[in-house]
Amino acid sequence: MTLSLTDPTWYPIASSDDLPFRHVYQGQLLGRELAVWRADDGNVNVWENRCLHRGVRLSIGVNEGGELKCQYHGWRYANRSAGCTYIPAHPADAPARRIQNRTYPVREAYGLIWSAANDDQVFQPFPGAEGNDWFPLRPMPVNAAPEDVLAALASLAPDDQPADLLPGLTVHFGDTYYFVQPVDAGRSVIRGLLSAQPDSATLRHCNETLSKLRDRVERAAAKKPAPEPLNPAFEKVSAELSTMPEIAVPRGNTLTVVVKRKWTSADGVIGFELAPRDGHLPTFQPGAHIDVHLPNGLIRQYSITNGPGDLMSYIIGVKQESASKGGSKVLVESVREGDLLSISEPRNNFPLRRDATRTVLIAGGIGITPLLSMARFLDKSSLNYELHYFTRAGDVAFRSELEALNGKVIFHTGLPREQIGSTIASALGEWSLAQHVYVCGPSAMLETVRATAASQGWPEASIHFEYFKNDKVIDNSSAFEVELARSAMTLQIPSGKTILEVMRDNGLTVPSSCEQGACGTCLTTVMEGEVDHQDVYLNDSEKRSNTCMMTCVSRAKSARLVLDI
Repeated sequence: MTLSLTDPTWYPIASSDDLPFRHVYQGQLLGRELAVWRADDGNVNVWENRCLHRGVRLSIGVNEGGELKCQYHGWRYANRSAGCTYIPAHPADAPARRIQNRTYPVREAYGLIWSAANDDQVFQPFPGAEGNDWFPLRPMPVNAAPEDVLAALASLAPDDQPADLLPGLTVHFGDTYYFVQPVDAGRSVIRGLLSAQPDSATLRHCNETLSKLRDRVERAAAKKPAPEPLNPAFEKVSAELSTMPEIAVPRGNTLTVVVKRKWTSADGVIGFELAPRDGHLPTFQPGAHIDVHLPNGLIRQYSITNGPGDLMSYIIGVKQESASKGGSKVLVESVREGDLLSISEPRNNFPLRRDATRTVLIAGGIGITPLLSMARFLDKSSLNYELHYFTRAGDVAFRSELEALNGKVIFHTGLPREQIGSTIASALGEWSLAQHVYVCGPSAMLETVRATAASQGWPEASIHFEYFKNDKVIDNSSAFEVELARSAMTLQIPSGKTILEVMRDNGLTVPSSCEQGACGTCLTTVMEGEVDHQDVYLNDSEKRSNTCMMTCVSRAKSARLVLDI
């Protein structure tokens, strides 16, 4: 037989016992090294055994239960998707969605872990697989070609019971199946299955038989010319990849999900679990949100509450707003379990740093949703954090999820308004190096946290915030000219229309999400001119720098702006 790098056949590459809690196993198949690890949710991952950054083996990485962390520079990859979730050299940025390691198909069956070079062929049990209490033998590495090992195994069959040669380098006789794992053109691993739990004498006999077979086959292989090794090609990754801007997701590009579960999480807060119709959902980072396309045509943004590597569904919280314009009202009153919804891929304009010596999370009401995800990531990595949750009585959303955390979680329920400020001041304390605070909730709370932190010595770079909406009254009465430097276009912006709207009217596809100056998706570099900032995304120093703006709400104080678009 001739081995191929694209052979779709399924082969065993490890035993289930090779994947204990928080371990990473180095597997090998068809010339490739594989990082094989079991996440805390039981999912087994089979990935190319290299970090995309410098090529260091991930099999020496750290299994954190929901993520695999490279030992060299600390890049992290998510369970199931192998998407990058964190780059320590760029702690304030969410990694681009296109940074994703190569994954291979995997099945766990009969005490073995199976994989293939690709998923062109559906995994099928070997003949006679069902109905037995299979026991996997200790693997036996052999420095010989897989076809020679297969022939030697077939010769073990008794004369009155000839061996059955099955697809996938498999030999069967008696109550034993032997599988040859093709490590490379000249290297193999024998993996065996006994149809019942053996006694010690049977195990000793099997080990002695396979050891003698190995010695005999290796002696014969040493007399032959060495076969040409398989040389898989590895895609190189640009060193600048992690610092490149994210590719915008067009508003029309969506994923279809099923409303798997809908429940009341707290008074006025409804939880939704959104699951894919098959497979898993895309990678996200803590603080990320999705656009939900509603049945009435509206698009609304909701934060993902999930923890690391939890990609079988996204869980969001929706606040019932009495003054809703149709977003939360439609979700709460019209959408039912089993309904289909369209969502965007996750975006992250509120990324979490994981290099802090102390992280303070402050949530108000439904603002708990992105901070719950952050707390789960910090909790899984045993990093120092504290979460302060301000609510009215009965409004504690996701209580059971919060109580399951191991970190410091403090509920501030029903505090009088005058006491909230002093409680926030106490929670923050005086700033010291490498401390960061993240706050999400009502606008008044965000303004209080930002002002209090500044008065207690917290620099702007350590204060991170996300507004759910922009409560400012937008003044759109000005008219001005905008030059788009890269597009070689000059546009006239009349009163009553935004820069974003005029760009779209002129056929430009530009990224956007909330379109009220809160999410940061339409952040644009300003090359010339003075900006009239009307957003709640940029901090004060960023606004003073006059180097960027939100095209969805901000305008010009000068007669002309030049934008890097």
